[in-house]
Amino acid sequence: MTAGLPMTVAAPGLPARVRIHEVGPRDGLQNESATVPTEVKAEFVRRLAEAGLDTVEATSFVHPKWVPQLADAEALFPLVRDLGVRVPVLVPNERGLDRALALGAREVAVFASATESFARANLNRTVDESLAMFAPVVSRAKAEGLAVRGYVSMCFGDPWEGPVPVEQVTGVCRRLADLGCDELSLGDTIGVATPGHVKALLAGLNGAGVPTSALAVHFHDTYGQALANTYAALEHGVTTVDASAGGLGGCPYAKSATGNLATEDLVWMLDGLGIETGVDLGRLTATSVWLAERLGRPSPSRTVRALSHKE
Repeated sequence: MTAGLPMTVAAPGLPARVRIHEVGPRDGLQNESATVPTEVKAEFVRRLAEAGLDTVEATSFVHPKWVPQLADAEALFPLVRDLGVRVPVLVPNERGLDRALALGAREVAVFASATESFARANLNRTVDESLAMFAPVVSRAKAEGLAVRGYVSMCFGDPWEGPVPVEQVTGVCRRLADLGCDELSLGDTIGVATPGHVKALLAGLNGAGVPTSALAVHFHDTYGQALANTYAALEHGVTTVDASAGGLGGCPYAKSATGNLATEDLVWMLDGLGIETGVDLGRLTATSVWLAERLGRPSPSRTVRALSHKE
């Protein structure tokens, strides 16, 4: 593997440090057509932690019928919960929360939608019904002392409804915050956001009483805009960015969604800006190459391809 690091040239007005919320083991692997063995998933999480990622979303306690790729959540979580890093898990409902609590999970996430069409496709409920379903989940999790994240999908565009008004998104986000979510992750599920739209949504959320410190961004790279959108969020003061090692993942309920922002591509940019992440890019790249070999195809990450190119 060829070593390589960008020249560091800081830009004014950006955060000194960014927390990368790694979603590859959950959001990435849930979209694989083949089921990845539990031991490979556990090794993937362990290698990501060893590369310096301090938050690695491990799995989802969703019903196996809906996401069969993550049907091994009960077997996997005990293998990764004591790695010394944060290992949040997705819980779709109270049953999922019960399963997560039984295994000692300390951080959970719920997955909401900013649009009615996607709420019905993904949750088989209206937006109101889904938020009502999450209310006892968040309440119980908070009572148990857990941190709760709220994912909000389709924050910028929806494959059925088109562009999503800022006010529609801020309304759903405000309701999740009122339920007790500690952090909200703004999902560009089909990758249609552009930097001006990102800044408008962040400003709208601040205007609705949601502080920037409670916000994370989750971009897909369908139109090659994920890094530009991330930069716009950094300029606004966002310090938590979701990414997926090797660029794994899409969305099983939105066929136009391509992969998440690759963690390596994000780290390359942040390293070049002098923004601390704690991530060793060489070890992270090696991890994605290792997983790509097990998946039987090359990583879509440009940075992985560049750094792993055999001279």
